[in-house]
Amino acid sequence: MDYQQKLAEKLTILNERGNGVLIRMNYIKKSCADPKQRPSILTDKAMEPAIKYINKKFPNIDFRGNIQSLTSIQRQKSEVLTATACYYDSFLDVIEFRDHVYELLNTIDACQCFFDIATNFDLTKNYLDLVITYTSVIIMLSRTDDKKALVGMFNCAHEMSNGSSDPSYPRLGQMFVEYEHPWKKLTEEFGPHTRSVTAALLSLKMVYPRRNLPAEQWRNAQLLSLLSAPATMLDPACCDTMACEYLSKEVMERWIIIGFLLCHSSLNAHQASQELWKMALRSGFYITLTRDEVLNIHKVSEDLFDNFKGYGKRVADIKECREHANVNSGAMHRERRQFLRGALKELFKVLDDEPGLLGPKAMFVFMALSFSRDEVMWLVRHSENVLKTKTPEDYIDNQMAELLFYVEKLRGLVRKYGSVIQRYHVQYLAQFDALVLNDTIQNMYVCPEEESVYLSSFVSMLTALSVKQVDNKEEFDFRGLRLDWLRLQAYTVNKPIFREEYPDLAKVLNLIQFHTRMVDSWRNAKETSDLSILCFAPRVFEKMFSQSNEEMAMKRYLMAFPSVCSHFSHCGHPFCPEEVKVLEKRTLRLCVTFLEQLAKQTSGVVLEICAEQRNLSDQLLPKHCAETISAARHRKQKKSMPKKGEVQKEKPGAESLRKDRTVMTNVDKLHLMLTELCSAYGLCSDFIVFDHIVIPTEFLLSHLEIRLSEIIVRMANYNQTTQEIARPSDLLEGVRAYTTSLHSLSSYINIDVTRLVKNVLLQQTQPLDSHGGQTITTLYTNWFLESLLRQASNSLIVHCPTMYCFVNQTTDSEPSFQAEEFISELQALAELMGPYGLKFLSENLMWHITSQVSELKKMVMENMDVLVQIKNNFDKPEEMANLKKRLTGGENVLKRMTIIGVILSFRSMAMECLKDVLQKHCPFLMGPIQSLRDFISPEANIKVTLSVFELASAAGLTCDIDPALVAAVANMQTDNTSIDEEHKLSRLLLVYIAVSLPTLTLDPNSFYSRQHGGHNNNIHCLAKAINQLAAAMFTVQNKNIEQQLKEFLLLASSTLLQLGQNVERVENKNRESIYLLLHMIVEESPFLSQDMLESCFPYVLLRNAYREVYRSFIITLG
Repeated sequence: MDYQQKLAEKLTILNERGNGVLIRMNYIKKSCADPKQRPSILTDKAMEPAIKYINKKFPNIDFRGNIQSLTSIQRQKSEVLTATACYYDSFLDVIEFRDHVYELLNTIDACQCFFDIATNFDLTKNYLDLVITYTSVIIMLSRTDDKKALVGMFNCAHEMSNGSSDPSYPRLGQMFVEYEHPWKKLTEEFGPHTRSVTAALLSLKMVYPRRNLPAEQWRNAQLLSLLSAPATMLDPACCDTMACEYLSKEVMERWIIIGFLLCHSSLNAHQASQELWKMALRSGFYITLTRDEVLNIHKVSEDLFDNFKGYGKRVADIKECREHANVNSGAMHRERRQFLRGALKELFKVLDDEPGLLGPKAMFVFMALSFSRDEVMWLVRHSENVLKTKTPEDYIDNQMAELLFYVEKLRGLVRKYGSVIQRYHVQYLAQFDALVLNDTIQNMYVCPEEESVYLSSFVSMLTALSVKQVDNKEEFDFRGLRLDWLRLQAYTVNKPIFREEYPDLAKVLNLIQFHTRMVDSWRNAKETSDLSILCFAPRVFEKMFSQSNEEMAMKRYLMAFPSVCSHFSHCGHPFCPEEVKVLEKRTLRLCVTFLEQLAKQTSGVVLEICAEQRNLSDQLLPKHCAETISAARHRKQKKSMPKKGEVQKEKPGAESLRKDRTVMTNVDKLHLMLTELCSAYGLCSDFIVFDHIVIPTEFLLSHLEIRLSEIIVRMANYNQTTQEIARPSDLLEGVRAYTTSLHSLSSYINIDVTRLVKNVLLQQTQPLDSHGGQTITTLYTNWFLESLLRQASNSLIVHCPTMYCFVNQTTDSEPSFQAEEFISELQALAELMGPYGLKFLSENLMWHITSQVSELKKMVMENMDVLVQIKNNFDKPEEMANLKKRLTGGENVLKRMTIIGVILSFRSMAMECLKDVLQKHCPFLMGPIQSLRDFISPEANIKVTLSVFELASAAGLTCDIDPALVAAVANMQTDNTSIDEEHKLSRLLLVYIAVSLPTLTLDPNSFYSRQHGGHNNNIHCLAKAINQLAAAMFTVQNKNIEQQLKEFLLLASSTLLQLGQNVERVENKNRESIYLLLHMIVEESPFLSQDMLESCFPYVLLRNAYREVYRSFIITLG
């Protein structure tokens, strides 16, 4: 008969299904209570009257009567059916599960099963699990507030759609009514099963008390210590109750509390039951039903026993246990956690040093993980639920990070050295367990045929095992063997084969079962170390992280919190797939929150150290040496010593002098904190959370990237109101100091600092960084355009070719900045901004140039008729004199061309600095680019030429034709104008410039300064403007540049030569300085030569002009 009942199979299947139903009930309860997840059918205002009516009349609802309250369901019956069907089916699953549990429990009672956790471990565990799971399902069902509304609405819509109620509705309604007060009904149901439940629970009397010892006894027994008995270190960890050693204490307490609530009569009948029950009541205040749903054990027990006669003593026992727990429970668990921190640390250190011990001592690892899990889960379910206590510190653990850290370390050790565990236990099974089992079978006088078949198959299966299977990485699967052992336990439940005749057989098989788990289930330490409960208590989890984060000694363990999130993917169930998405979202949020906080803290410390190093580096800048030189000069001249009270400035390096090493500086504290934080990243390089690969160091890199970008921009000290900005060399030194300090981070943690720095500095060469923030490229571009070039356009700042910079003009007002300080630092700017940044600067400069060109074209078009006549009559002085009088805006044309020249001169200086920088950084790249530029000629295909020039220009090399200016001019052209018209405008513009040159003599600032190598009003920049703008315009128009510039030179020479004929006129004052401008235009141009100039302008005039301007220059020596 026992073989036909299939008790083992039914227990296994019903436990799995019961867990699914329980999780489903919990999800329904939570989703209905959460406003964001609540079914829309329950939140619809139109449904409120129907819901109220159904809740009031349930389960006897009159669907057929003309009920006004149900009209909303009548209108939306198909939608109601669809929305409530899944909930209805879930409640039907509860009925189906209940029916199967009833049947199985009655069968077990009829078979008079024998339960003993030490002998029939699997059978007893599965039986007690089924009892507790069933009870938890019923409790969760009773806690679901909207069950009546959901079931009633479904049945109402069903009847309206099909003309009859759902066949299962009466039973479902009856079940809801029966379990309004679940504990009363459950105790009635389990009355007949009291004998079996009590027998199973009483078998815990040897196991549970041993697990419930205080930490002091654990410490005295040196529990979990491999070093306490060095001589037996290599001996395998064995005992008669292997599986009981790492059985969860929380599970046992749940069995005992709920089991004796259901079968309370045994408390009065057995003294042992009372002792076991009271011991469990003293351990805490709450037990877990599922997820974050808990049971207040003292309150529920007291409320239940108050309704029974003759239970006054039990109620008194409950009150006494509650008081005992209130006084002692928190402290006892706190001491256990403290002990486990040290024990796990020692165990990990020994096994990490000698991983071979994982074979014989695997039991110690699983015991340690199980004990730790119990204590963590106890704290989780009590920390928020225990509100009134005299010792709140017992329910707060600011060292939880360390315990979680070593739990993760041990789990990692098991995963890393799984092959060691496999190899050891495969040999153990084949060469010891198989032999012992075979001897035991041989010594059996009588063995039934069925049992004999099972036992013989065990021996043959174990004997066939080989170490080569481990080496070949074959997959082992002993689930069939373990199920057969469970079947054996179920088949022999009412036979004395294990109890009396062959007690050693059960011990051997239990040992074999543990060893098989070490071979095929070592990766999955779920039953001993799964901490997925933390997913359902996010507030507690985050609070634990915050509390641990406040302790300096705990910072090295903080990575355990995000790592624990990898457990949460195991807690889903196929019965409730909707919950998985919610869990994934919550888990990722928790994981990211922890990693973000850790990265934020670490990056803050790193950058504080960098800031300190930058301050020290700043003290060594040349600008700070003036005071030291002055002090040295004072000492040399023996001037009076500083007065008393004056603070002597410390020299750089004074911070390194220590009188007392115990005195910690701010940098010492920062380095200590950095060491602790970086140690946390050593837990693991990556882990998986719901199919997402999480790399903790990437969060740190991301934070460092954002913060470093902000710091670099902040170091620029740009003030838009006052137009102040840091000197590029100061910023460059600051960046170098930060970069050097950041590289030291790689000695703490395996992180690619080079990639970080490259990413940040590359982003700084773009207009905006990856987060849309301003960069130093934007800041310096804006500053040079708004401050320096604007003043240069107004001649407040002069371009100085001799000194290769811009200098301030001498004025009455104080200049806002010294131009030479910034222009002389263009090389530092090129280092910071690089080719991309200077390209962006060039694009902005070109925009300003094109705006000036547009205005120039408008002026040409206004004077077009006059300019055409001048072009045709330039060799007729009398007509030219009359035409010039009709020409307007000559000074404006030259002013705008001067602005273009200033911009191009500045750009040329910046590009020259870029060339020097690139020559230093990548000389082997610059050589080929330079050769390619020299090889190409403008006469070749213009597209190819411009492509090569664009490459050369990006590298800072000067080209005959500026590709950026060509592109800017080309973009100005519209569809309305033809190439010929544009060409005509360009030629007339050169005519306009040429005939306007004599007007420059009217400006007193047009005097040529030998000191500066140019004119004080920047008109010497006209040379660059005329040459480059003409080259760009005629390239776009595909015309001969040299021919057009010859025409310009001829016209300009003719116009300037006429200045010599007006001896007494004012224009002659700066005539020589203007003559030199013509020479500069030829010198600047790659298309004009001195021979061309001499053919139209006598060289003697240039020589006299140079002699004249140099004669007036006063030379000072010394």
